[in-house]
Amino acid sequence: MIPTNELLLFAGAALLMVLTPGPNMIYLISRSICQGRKAGVISLFGVVAGFLVHMLAAAIGLSALFLAVPLAYEILKWAGAAYLLWLAWQALRPGVRTLFEPRPLPPDSSARLFVMGFLTNALNPKIAVFYLSVFPQFVSPERGSVFLQGITLGCTQIAVSFSVNLLVALFAAGMASWFARNRAWLVLQRWVMGFMLTGLAVRLALEERRSV
Repeated sequence: MIPTNELLLFAGAALLMVLTPGPNMIYLISRSICQGRKAGVISLFGVVAGFLVHMLAAAIGLSALFLAVPLAYEILKWAGAAYLLWLAWQALRPGVRTLFEPRPLPPDSSARLFVMGFLTNALNPKIAVFYLSVFPQFVSPERGSVFLQGITLGCTQIAVSFSVNLLVALFAAGMASWFARNRAWLVLQRWVMGFMLTGLAVRLALEERRSV
């Protein structure tokens, strides 16, 4: 299956992705601050359910694509590198909204919290593009089932995202207050993420083509 070093690199990419500003993180922070930790955690489980939809769709789609189009890896490699560069720009561009600037949300029931978390993620183009453009960089048909490799990558990404977002949901209020008093750290966080994403994009773009 997927070598450990490749899986660790992918986990690093997943970590950078979850730390870049996006609908999931902003929603969870806002919900936790406005309605409390329990509401944030329930919303997070909805987000995880949305990840499962993206994971299965990507695993099935990549399996079919690698069989139908021999040059699919080469095409998606450059798409993935371009996407990571776009994420880097989103982290570095002037006026970007930081992770800890929540928006006000009215209280909702547990069922609605779960559904809203699910929809926020299932309809999040950032996640769909990540799955379809970055997954292929770490998949190789010569290692066996592309579908199982996709599931492995998906479970890794979900584990990374869940761990980070759980901490955010539990400690959102304190983190937001701390960063409000120490805004220089937000600027540093953006620049570190931007340069790391750029480095990862270059690494993937220069990687030799795998046999398919």
